[in-house]
Amino acid sequence: MSVVTISREFGSEGDTIAQGAAQALGYHFVDKKTIGTILEQYGFVEFDKEYQTLPSFWERFDAQRETQREGMVKMLNKVVQAIAHHGNAVILGRTGFEVLGSFVDVLHVRLQAPFAVRIGRVMNSYDMTFEQARDAVMENDKVRHAFVEEFYKVPWGTITAFDLVINTDKIAPELAEKWIVSAVKASTVNLETDHPNTTTLVVDRILADAVSEVLECKKEHR
Repeated sequence: MSVVTISREFGSEGDTIAQGAAQALGYHFVDKKTIGTILEQYGFVEFDKEYQTLPSFWERFDAQRETQREGMVKMLNKVVQAIAHHGNAVILGRTGFEVLGSFVDVLHVRLQAPFAVRIGRVMNSYDMTFEQARDAVMENDKVRHAFVEEFYKVPWGTITAFDLVINTDKIAPELAEKWIVSAVKASTVNLETDHPNTTTLVVDRILADAVSEVLECKKEHR
């Protein structure tokens, strides 16, 4: 198993767990900043802003805006696939579970926690009031749900897409990290089956080179 995708709810300690698992495995840690750096090389400098902004009612009827957003998502999918083809990566967010859902050599993990628990964590992490933290969690959930459901046509709450679902309210981050590492090391995947795997992905050579350059540069600056 050379690729792990981690989908997490805001306030579920997902970033910390993903980084820890990547370090323990000796894998590249790929987050929105990493993917954003690659996308910028292809002119998609506004992707993160687009991702975080829900289209208004009238924007949904703006064909040019919709075409632009769809182009960004298609490029995002290509970047995620190129990272998976590179291998040895923990991909945090960016709907990796759906983009790489059909590949047998990818472990898909979902990290979640009850709403109230996530509010408390956000309050502590960002020094917010209860109301501020509640609104931040609700807004973050709304944006993520809308993005996944609009562009990938899958409900955010589905668990059938994941191999491992962890409630970080009951499972401490350190233990969750160990579970992920153990799952990767214990996985036995037969790449000679008819099921697709990441080594069979067809990736544009220039994009593959760009991904390698960014990942290796990030590794050198750890």
